[in-house]
Amino acid sequence: MLDERARMLLKTLIERYIAEGQPVGSRALSRYSGLDLSAATVRNVMADLEDIGLIASPHTSAGRVPTARGYRLFVDSLLTVKPLDREKLDAIEGQLLPMQPRQLISNASHLLSGLTHFAGIVMTPRRLTPRIRQIEFVSLSERRVLLILVTADGDVQNRLLFTSRAYTPSELVTATNYLNQHFVGHDFEHIHGQVREELQELRGDLQALMSAALAAGDEAMRGPTERYVISGERNLLEVEEFSSNMKRLRELFDLFEQRTALMQLLDLSQRADGVQIFIGGESGLAPLDECSVVTAPYEVDGQVVGSVGVIGPTRMAYERVIPIVDITAKLLSSALTYQANC
Repeated sequence: MLDERARMLLKTLIERYIAEGQPVGSRALSRYSGLDLSAATVRNVMADLEDIGLIASPHTSAGRVPTARGYRLFVDSLLTVKPLDREKLDAIEGQLLPMQPRQLISNASHLLSGLTHFAGIVMTPRRLTPRIRQIEFVSLSERRVLLILVTADGDVQNRLLFTSRAYTPSELVTATNYLNQHFVGHDFEHIHGQVREELQELRGDLQALMSAALAAGDEAMRGPTERYVISGERNLLEVEEFSSNMKRLRELFDLFEQRTALMQLLDLSQRADGVQIFIGGESGLAPLDECSVVTAPYEVDGQVVGSVGVIGPTRMAYERVIPIVDITAKLLSSALTYQANC
Protein backbone atom coordinates (compact mmCIF):
# COMPACT_ATOMS: atom_id res chain seq x y z
CA MET A 1 0.00 0.00 0.00
CA LEU A 2 1.36 3.39 -1.00
CA ASP A 3 0.34 6.71 0.44
CA GLU A 4 -0.83 9.46 -1.87
CA ARG A 5 2.57 11.16 -1.93
CA ALA A 6 4.36 7.97 -3.02
CA ARG A 7 1.69 7.24 -5.64
CA MET A 8 2.04 10.72 -7.13
CA LEU A 9 5.82 10.49 -7.28
CA LEU A 10 5.68 7.04 -8.87
CA LYS A 11 3.14 8.26 -11.43
CA THR A 12 5.31 11.27 -12.25
CA LEU A 13 8.45 9.18 -12.54
CA ILE A 14 6.85 6.70 -14.96
CA GLU A 15 5.30 9.45 -17.07
CA ARG A 16 8.64 11.28 -17.34
CA TYR A 17 10.49 8.08 -18.18
CA ILE A 18 7.97 7.13 -20.89
CA ALA A 19 8.20 10.62 -22.38
CA GLU A 20 11.98 11.05 -22.27
CA GLY A 21 13.49 7.58 -22.03
CA GLN A 22 16.03 8.66 -19.43
CA PRO A 23 16.32 7.74 -15.73
CA VAL A 24 14.44 10.27 -13.63
CA GLY A 25 16.19 12.01 -10.74
CA SER A 26 14.85 13.54 -7.55
CA ARG A 27 15.11 17.12 -8.86
CA ALA A 28 12.98 16.31 -11.91
CA LEU A 29 10.44 14.55 -9.70
CA SER A 30 10.27 17.49 -7.36
CA ARG A 31 9.75 19.87 -10.29
CA TYR A 32 7.15 17.88 -12.25
CA SER A 33 5.13 16.25 -9.47
CA GLY A 34 3.51 19.47 -8.30
CA LEU A 35 4.22 18.47 -4.71
CA ASP A 36 5.89 20.87 -2.31
CA LEU A 37 8.64 18.46 -1.24
CA SER A 38 12.33 18.87 -0.62
CA ALA A 39 14.82 16.93 -2.72
CA ALA A 40 15.78 14.94 0.38
CA THR A 41 12.16 13.89 0.97
CA VAL A 42 11.82 12.87 -2.67
CA ARG A 43 15.00 10.79 -2.41
CA ASN A 44 13.64 9.03 0.66
CA VAL A 45 10.38 8.16 -1.09
CA MET A 46 12.32 6.94 -4.14
CA ALA A 47 14.41 4.71 -1.89
CA ASP A 48 11.22 3.23 -0.42
CA LEU A 49 9.79 2.63 -3.92
CA GLU A 50 13.01 0.93 -4.92
CA ASP A 51 12.99 -1.27 -1.81
CA ILE A 52 9.56 -2.66 -2.72
CA GLY A 53 10.55 -3.28 -6.34
CA LEU A 54 8.56 -0.59 -8.15
CA ILE A 55 11.56 1.31 -9.50
CA ALA A 56 15.23 0.49 -10.04
CA SER A 57 18.51 2.31 -10.47
CA PRO A 58 20.25 1.44 -13.74
CA HIS A 59 24.03 1.09 -13.45
CA THR A 60 25.50 4.05 -11.59
CA SER A 61 22.83 6.54 -12.63
CA ALA A 62 21.41 8.79 -9.95
CA GLY A 63 18.00 8.50 -11.58
CA ARG A 64 15.47 5.72 -11.42
CA VAL A 65 13.44 3.76 -13.99
CA PRO A 66 10.21 1.81 -13.49
CA THR A 67 10.26 -1.97 -13.16
CA ALA A 68 7.65 -4.29 -14.68
CA ARG A 69 5.97 -4.32 -11.28
CA GLY A 70 5.97 -0.53 -11.24
CA TYR A 71 4.41 -0.40 -14.70
CA ARG A 72 1.75 -2.85 -13.54
CA LEU A 73 0.73 -0.67 -10.60
CA PHE A 74 0.78 2.38 -12.88
CA VAL A 75 -1.46 0.75 -15.50
CA ASP A 76 -3.86 -0.70 -12.94
CA SER A 77 -4.41 2.30 -10.68
CA LEU A 78 -2.52 5.44 -11.71
CA LEU A 79 -3.00 5.71 -15.45
CA THR A 80 -5.32 8.29 -16.98
CA VAL A 81 -6.38 7.04 -20.42
CA LYS A 82 -6.84 9.78 -22.98
CA PRO A 83 -9.72 9.59 -25.48
CA LEU A 84 -8.68 9.38 -29.12
CA ASP A 85 -8.59 12.63 -31.01
CA ARG A 86 -10.95 13.05 -33.94
CA GLU A 87 -8.22 12.56 -36.56
CA LYS A 88 -7.18 9.13 -35.28
CA LEU A 89 -10.78 8.06 -34.78
CA ASP A 90 -11.63 9.03 -38.36
CA ALA A 91 -8.59 7.13 -39.63
CA ILE A 92 -9.67 3.95 -37.87
CA GLU A 93 -13.31 4.25 -38.91
CA GLY A 94 -12.32 4.89 -42.51
CA GLN A 95 -10.26 1.71 -42.71
CA LEU A 96 -12.70 -0.55 -40.88
CA LEU A 97 -15.82 -0.11 -42.94
CA PRO A 98 -17.71 -3.34 -43.77
CA MET A 99 -15.78 -5.27 -46.43
CA GLN A 100 -14.35 -8.74 -47.01
CA PRO A 101 -13.33 -10.26 -43.63
CA ARG A 102 -9.77 -11.03 -44.67
CA GLN A 103 -9.25 -7.45 -45.83
CA LEU A 104 -10.69 -6.13 -42.58
CA ILE A 105 -8.25 -8.24 -40.55
CA SER A 106 -5.31 -7.00 -42.62
CA ASN A 107 -6.47 -3.37 -42.40
CA ALA A 108 -6.85 -3.60 -38.63
CA SER A 109 -3.32 -4.97 -38.24
CA HIS A 110 -1.84 -2.19 -40.39
CA LEU A 111 -3.85 0.44 -38.52
CA LEU A 112 -2.59 -0.72 -35.14
CA SER A 113 1.03 -0.62 -36.27
CA GLY A 114 0.66 2.68 -38.09
CA LEU A 115 -1.03 4.54 -35.24
CA THR A 116 1.19 3.20 -32.44
CA HIS A 117 4.48 2.81 -34.37
CA PHE A 118 4.86 -0.65 -32.87
CA ALA A 119 3.84 -4.09 -34.16
CA GLY A 120 0.11 -4.60 -34.74
CA ILE A 121 -1.35 -8.08 -34.51
CA VAL A 122 -4.84 -9.42 -35.24
CA MET A 123 -5.95 -12.98 -34.63
CA THR A 124 -7.82 -14.48 -37.57
CA PRO A 125 -10.64 -16.73 -36.37
CA ARG A 126 -11.18 -19.94 -38.30
CA ARG A 127 -14.92 -19.35 -38.28
CA LEU A 128 -14.61 -16.32 -40.56
CA THR A 129 -15.03 -18.38 -43.70
CA PRO A 130 -17.18 -16.72 -46.37
CA ARG A 131 -20.67 -17.90 -47.18
CA ILE A 132 -21.31 -19.68 -50.46
CA ARG A 133 -23.46 -18.06 -53.14
CA GLN A 134 -23.04 -20.62 -55.92
CA ILE A 135 -21.43 -24.04 -56.47
CA GLU A 136 -20.84 -25.68 -59.84
CA PHE A 137 -19.14 -28.79 -61.23
CA VAL A 138 -17.66 -28.68 -64.74
CA SER A 139 -16.27 -31.78 -66.48
CA LEU A 140 -12.79 -31.16 -67.89
CA SER A 141 -11.88 -34.69 -68.97
CA GLU A 142 -12.80 -38.27 -68.12
CA ARG A 143 -11.64 -38.13 -64.51
CA ARG A 144 -11.06 -34.44 -63.90
CA VAL A 145 -13.80 -32.16 -62.59
CA LEU A 146 -13.51 -28.43 -61.95
CA LEU A 147 -15.20 -27.24 -58.75
CA ILE A 148 -16.26 -23.57 -58.96
CA LEU A 149 -17.16 -21.75 -55.74
CA VAL A 150 -18.59 -18.23 -55.70
CA THR A 151 -18.80 -16.53 -52.30
CA ALA A 152 -21.35 -14.01 -51.10
CA ASP A 153 -18.79 -11.22 -51.44
CA GLY A 154 -18.06 -12.15 -55.09
CA ASP A 155 -14.81 -14.05 -54.64
CA VAL A 156 -14.40 -16.97 -57.07
CA GLN A 157 -12.38 -20.05 -56.10
CA ASN A 158 -11.59 -22.91 -58.50
CA ARG A 159 -10.37 -26.33 -57.41
CA LEU A 160 -9.46 -29.27 -59.62
CA LEU A 161 -10.85 -32.64 -58.48
CA PHE A 162 -9.29 -35.92 -59.63
CA THR A 163 -12.07 -38.51 -59.42
CA SER A 164 -11.90 -42.29 -59.22
CA ARG A 165 -14.29 -42.65 -62.15
CA ALA A 166 -15.87 -40.57 -64.87
CA TYR A 167 -19.10 -38.70 -64.10
CA THR A 168 -21.76 -37.99 -66.67
CA PRO A 169 -23.04 -34.44 -67.24
CA SER A 170 -26.36 -35.38 -65.65
CA GLU A 171 -24.60 -36.66 -62.51
CA LEU A 172 -22.65 -33.42 -62.22
CA VAL A 173 -25.89 -31.44 -62.60
CA THR A 174 -27.47 -33.56 -59.85
CA ALA A 175 -24.53 -32.92 -57.52
CA THR A 176 -24.54 -29.21 -58.36
CA ASN A 177 -28.27 -28.88 -57.72
CA TYR A 178 -28.03 -30.80 -54.45
CA LEU A 179 -25.28 -28.55 -53.02
CA ASN A 180 -26.91 -25.34 -54.21
CA GLN A 181 -30.29 -26.39 -52.83
CA HIS A 182 -28.99 -27.38 -49.42
CA PHE A 183 -25.99 -25.21 -48.69
CA VAL A 184 -26.04 -21.88 -50.54
CA GLY A 185 -25.99 -19.08 -47.97
CA HIS A 186 -23.86 -21.04 -45.50
CA ASP A 187 -20.12 -21.24 -44.94
CA PHE A 188 -18.15 -24.46 -45.17
CA GLU A 189 -17.98 -24.80 -41.40
CA HIS A 190 -21.76 -25.09 -41.36
CA ILE A 191 -21.74 -27.35 -44.40
CA HIS A 192 -19.28 -29.76 -42.77
CA GLY A 193 -21.53 -30.07 -39.74
CA GLN A 194 -24.59 -30.92 -41.85
CA VAL A 195 -23.36 -32.84 -44.82
CA ARG A 196 -21.91 -36.02 -43.34
CA GLU A 197 -25.32 -37.39 -42.39
CA GLU A 198 -27.03 -36.11 -45.51
CA LEU A 199 -24.44 -37.68 -47.81
CA GLN A 200 -25.85 -41.04 -46.82
CA GLU A 201 -29.07 -40.09 -48.59
CA LEU A 202 -27.28 -39.70 -51.92
CA ARG A 203 -26.62 -42.53 -54.29
CA GLY A 204 -23.37 -44.23 -53.38
CA ASP A 205 -21.72 -43.32 -56.69
CA LEU A 206 -22.08 -39.58 -55.92
CA GLN A 207 -20.79 -39.75 -52.36
CA ALA A 208 -17.14 -39.88 -53.41
CA LEU A 209 -17.55 -36.82 -55.64
CA MET A 210 -19.33 -34.84 -52.93
CA SER A 211 -16.77 -35.76 -50.28
CA ALA A 212 -13.93 -34.65 -52.57
CA ALA A 213 -15.77 -31.42 -53.33
CA LEU A 214 -16.26 -30.65 -49.65
CA ALA A 215 -12.60 -31.26 -48.82
CA ALA A 216 -11.43 -29.06 -51.71
CA GLY A 217 -13.99 -26.36 -50.97
CA ASP A 218 -13.07 -26.25 -47.31
CA GLU A 219 -9.41 -25.78 -48.20
CA ALA A 220 -10.25 -23.06 -50.73
CA MET A 221 -12.52 -21.11 -48.39
CA ARG A 222 -10.24 -21.26 -45.39
CA GLY A 223 -7.35 -19.88 -47.39
CA PRO A 224 -3.99 -19.59 -45.61
CA THR A 225 -3.56 -21.52 -42.37
CA GLU A 226 -2.02 -18.51 -40.62
CA ARG A 227 -3.93 -17.81 -37.45
CA TYR A 228 -2.98 -14.15 -37.17
CA VAL A 229 -1.80 -11.20 -39.23
CA ILE A 230 1.09 -9.13 -37.91
CA SER A 231 2.22 -5.79 -39.32
CA GLY A 232 4.89 -3.24 -38.49
CA GLU A 233 7.51 -5.59 -37.04
CA ARG A 234 10.15 -3.30 -38.54
CA ASN A 235 8.89 -0.49 -36.31
CA LEU A 236 10.55 -2.29 -33.42
CA LEU A 237 13.95 -1.78 -35.06
CA GLU A 238 13.52 1.93 -34.29
CA VAL A 239 12.77 1.36 -30.60
CA GLU A 240 15.79 2.40 -28.56
CA GLU A 241 15.43 -0.41 -26.05
CA PHE A 242 15.59 -3.00 -28.83
CA SER A 243 17.94 -1.42 -31.37
CA SER A 244 20.86 -1.67 -28.93
CA ASN A 245 20.19 -5.34 -28.20
CA MET A 246 20.36 -7.40 -31.39
CA LYS A 247 20.09 -10.69 -29.49
CA ARG A 248 16.75 -9.61 -28.05
CA LEU A 249 15.56 -8.44 -31.47
CA ARG A 250 16.43 -11.79 -33.05
CA GLU A 251 14.53 -13.63 -30.32
CA LEU A 252 11.55 -11.35 -30.86
CA PHE A 253 11.51 -11.88 -34.62
CA ASP A 254 11.92 -15.63 -34.12
CA LEU A 255 8.83 -15.51 -31.92
CA PHE A 256 6.89 -13.78 -34.72
CA GLU A 257 7.96 -16.54 -37.13
CA GLN A 258 7.12 -19.44 -34.81
CA ARG A 259 3.58 -18.16 -34.25
CA THR A 260 2.46 -21.03 -31.99
CA ALA A 261 3.55 -19.33 -28.76
CA LEU A 262 1.95 -16.01 -29.72
CA MET A 263 -1.27 -17.84 -30.58
CA GLN A 264 -1.44 -19.13 -27.02
CA LEU A 265 -1.15 -15.58 -25.73
CA LEU A 266 -3.82 -14.32 -28.12
CA ASP A 267 -6.11 -17.22 -27.19
CA LEU A 268 -5.71 -16.21 -23.55
CA SER A 269 -6.51 -12.58 -24.33
CA GLN A 270 -9.84 -13.59 -25.87
CA ARG A 271 -11.10 -14.49 -22.40
CA ALA A 272 -10.58 -10.95 -21.11
CA ASP A 273 -13.41 -8.48 -20.74
CA GLY A 274 -12.05 -5.52 -22.67
CA VAL A 275 -8.44 -4.42 -22.88
CA GLN A 276 -5.81 -6.65 -21.29
CA ILE A 277 -2.15 -5.73 -20.79
CA PHE A 278 0.73 -8.17 -20.43
CA ILE A 279 3.84 -6.43 -19.08
CA GLY A 280 7.25 -8.07 -19.42
CA GLY A 281 7.34 -11.58 -17.99
CA GLU A 282 3.56 -11.65 -17.46
CA SER A 283 3.21 -13.00 -21.01
CA GLY A 284 5.11 -16.14 -20.06
CA LEU A 285 7.20 -15.78 -23.24
CA ALA A 286 10.90 -15.07 -22.71
CA PRO A 287 11.35 -12.96 -25.89
CA LEU A 288 8.67 -10.60 -24.55
CA ASP A 289 10.38 -10.03 -21.20
CA GLU A 290 11.14 -6.42 -22.16
CA CYS A 291 7.88 -5.91 -24.06
CA SER A 292 4.30 -5.07 -23.29
CA VAL A 293 1.40 -6.59 -25.20
CA VAL A 294 -1.89 -4.66 -25.20
CA THR A 295 -4.84 -6.73 -26.47
CA ALA A 296 -8.62 -6.60 -26.73
CA PRO A 297 -11.12 -9.23 -27.93
CA TYR A 298 -13.45 -8.65 -30.87
CA GLU A 299 -16.81 -10.22 -31.65
CA VAL A 300 -19.13 -11.30 -34.43
CA ASP A 301 -22.81 -11.28 -33.51
CA GLY A 302 -21.94 -10.97 -29.83
CA GLN A 303 -19.59 -13.97 -29.80
CA VAL A 304 -15.86 -13.43 -29.18
CA VAL A 305 -14.00 -14.81 -32.20
CA GLY A 306 -10.54 -13.25 -31.99
CA SER A 307 -8.39 -10.51 -30.56
CA VAL A 308 -6.36 -7.51 -31.70
CA GLY A 309 -3.20 -6.21 -30.09
CA VAL A 310 -0.02 -4.17 -30.11
CA ILE A 311 3.45 -5.41 -29.21
CA GLY A 312 5.97 -2.80 -28.12
CA PRO A 313 8.46 -1.93 -25.38
CA THR A 314 7.40 -1.72 -21.74
CA ARG A 315 8.20 1.98 -22.09
CA MET A 316 5.16 2.75 -24.20
CA ALA A 317 2.58 5.52 -23.93
CA TYR A 318 -0.13 3.29 -22.46
CA GLU A 319 -2.64 6.13 -22.24
CA ARG A 320 -2.39 6.46 -26.05
CA VAL A 321 -2.06 2.79 -27.05
CA ILE A 322 -4.92 1.45 -24.91
CA PRO A 323 -7.73 3.48 -26.57
CA ILE A 324 -6.33 2.69 -30.04
CA VAL A 325 -6.50 -1.05 -29.34
CA ASP A 326 -9.91 -0.72 -27.67
CA ILE A 327 -11.61 1.25 -30.45
CA THR A 328 -10.03 -0.92 -33.16
CA ALA A 329 -11.50 -4.04 -31.54
CA LYS A 330 -14.94 -2.43 -31.25
CA LEU A 331 -15.02 -1.10 -34.83
CA LEU A 332 -13.73 -4.42 -36.18
CA SER A 333 -16.54 -6.17 -34.28
CA SER A 334 -19.10 -3.84 -35.79
CA ALA A 335 -17.79 -4.19 -39.35
CA LEU A 336 -17.52 -7.99 -39.22
CA THR A 337 -20.97 -8.37 -37.66
CA TYR A 338 -22.48 -6.18 -40.37
CA GLN A 339 -20.66 -8.15 -43.07
CA ALA A 340 -21.77 -11.48 -41.60
CA ASN A 341 -25.43 -10.43 -41.69
CA CYS A 342 -25.50 -8.89 -45.15
